[in-house]
Amino acid sequence: MAVKIRLTRMGAKSKPFYRIVAADTDFPRDGRFLEILGNYDPKKNPVEITVKEGRVRDWLAKGAKATPTVASLLKTKGIEAGVK
Repeated sequence: MAVKIRLTRMGAKSKPFYRIVAADTDFPRDGRFLEILGNYDPKKNPVEITVKEGRVRDWLAKGAKATPTVASLLKTKGIEAGVK
């Protein structure tokens, strides 16, 4: 089972916010996931990012890979995800 840390879209039409989740690579984008790790709201000013740092580090230590978008969000929070 390969695990990715990625975004899943939530919210109404034209009012998106995203959950940062750990999900199997075979699960659909907005479908099943293993754990909610945080939230990202691009509509707020300034952008709001909340992350469960301990759980994210735990998933990364277990071998989960972050998508490039999530890696850049984690980098702003001081968590190195290792994606180039």
